[in-house]
Amino acid sequence: MINHPAGPPARAGVDLDDGTPPRPGRGLAPLPARRRSRLRSHPRLARLTVLLAAFVCAACGLVYELELVALGDYLLGDSVTQTSVVLSVMVFAMGLGSLLAKRFAGRPATAFAVVECALALTGGLSVLALYSCWAWIGRYQAAMVGLTCLIGILIGAEIPLLMTLIQRIRREDAGRAVADLFAADYVGALIGGLAFPFLILPTLGPGDGAILTGAVNAVAGSAVVLWLFREEPAPRIRRLLWAGCALVLALLAAAAAGSDVIERAARHALYGGEVRYATRSRLQEIVLTGPAEGPLRLYLDGRLAVCGPDEYRGSEGLVHPAMAAGPDARVLLLGGGDGLALREVLRHRGVRSVHLVDADPALPNLARTDPGLSALGGHSLDDPRVRTTAADPMAWLRDAADGPYDVVLADLPAPADGGPVTFHSQEFYGLAARLLAPGGRLAVRAGGEADGLWRIESALRAAGLRTTPYAVPGSATATCRPAPADAAQDFLLAAVDRPPLTLAPDAPPPRALTPDTLRTSTTTLTTHRPPHPPPPLTLLGPR
Repeated sequence: MINHPAGPPARAGVDLDDGTPPRPGRGLAPLPARRRSRLRSHPRLARLTVLLAAFVCAACGLVYELELVALGDYLLGDSVTQTSVVLSVMVFAMGLGSLLAKRFAGRPATAFAVVECALALTGGLSVLALYSCWAWIGRYQAAMVGLTCLIGILIGAEIPLLMTLIQRIRREDAGRAVADLFAADYVGALIGGLAFPFLILPTLGPGDGAILTGAVNAVAGSAVVLWLFREEPAPRIRRLLWAGCALVLALLAAAAAGSDVIERAARHALYGGEVRYATRSRLQEIVLTGPAEGPLRLYLDGRLAVCGPDEYRGSEGLVHPAMAAGPDARVLLLGGGDGLALREVLRHRGVRSVHLVDADPALPNLARTDPGLSALGGHSLDDPRVRTTAADPMAWLRDAADGPYDVVLADLPAPADGGPVTFHSQEFYGLAARLLAPGGRLAVRAGGEADGLWRIESALRAAGLRTTPYAVPGSATATCRPAPADAAQDFLLAAVDRPPLTLAPDAPPPRALTPDTLRTSTTTLTTHRPPHPPPPLTLLGPR
């Protein structure tokens, strides 16, 4: 954590423990002679202990930041915005905390113990608090900024106080002391940053991971410093500090014991009383609600992704026009781990193989094992023609060695529906176009916003494809969530040569589409195409 020590460097050769009265308002409170001799008897060990505390506290501080970033990405999407908000507010607050720490430099051990207890409690409970705000209050962003600011202020106060404690143990050149302290701080941040994605998040998740981090923070920060500088506070204050540290650990333990209850109650408030499956995978939160006989609702990171009675509109709209425009023996399905678009693909008799690539293996596993969702998807994932790969679609396309494919289906949410720009960029479509066989087609879900439709079309055209826009009337979530009477879902069909828009005779007629509705929607959308299309979505372009 980058901080700046407070206060000017002391004069060389001056020993803070020589009993000289400090200057009023700026110096350190003198230590008792017994404590001064104890510190001098093992100065290296005491100094190493303080540096170790700085190391652990820095690791914990970075884990708090990453927990907030990850939770914001899970709940709201748009990881770039969430990361920018958390980091910018955190760095500002750290500078503010460094300035505030100067007021408490006279009692650095006492102040540091209070700061670490407050930081351990705030950071440890931050994930549960924010999740509860998101579920019950809906003011998640305001709560996130407030908590981030408070955590940043407490983190920012650490380095100035630790610097003062190190100088109290043994007076030395300020440059060397700062170098050692910052080295411990930065190495700790490195360890915390690596432990979060590879250890804490996969094994504990954001909630329990933050609680455990808070417990480590309380022990390594306040307890170690209170033990080493136990002569600084008066006996009554020292007992209060130890009691406060114990209370923080007890509250964190209680939160860990009750985290499942809190999470279930929040889900009940958010999704209703029929939550049948809920998990947080490495990539997203997956919640399935509703009785086995339906209607089912599938939420991904809080976004309603599937509404059982209406899902066919989106699945049929994506699949059937693309499958009817030419050969369909080999199909690549990007996303679609719920098995619903796959169900429509397998209804075409010409299909010989389907390769499904989804970033999160937890979703296809749920679609296979849950009776209701599996039945809704027609048990499509159990079909012997289907092969699944757990990989990020963009990364998989970049390294794909197989192909070509007659049909590529991008069953990925559009940016207007909470999807990342990555999967609708010119680069993504360029990689997908490389895998198309002669006469192959690429179908894309474009959401329901006109500007988004034309930006995605611009990206497809920039990738060298010709496009045909069309729409499916009705909302794919109307039963579960009210929608306007004229709601529709937009799609794009793309190929090297302009693909025909029709329906195939080798599959059951879809419920949401007819040749006439397809042609009418294409005519309507074409007349509304802007004369100067917006620039394509790119990985480096403006959002």
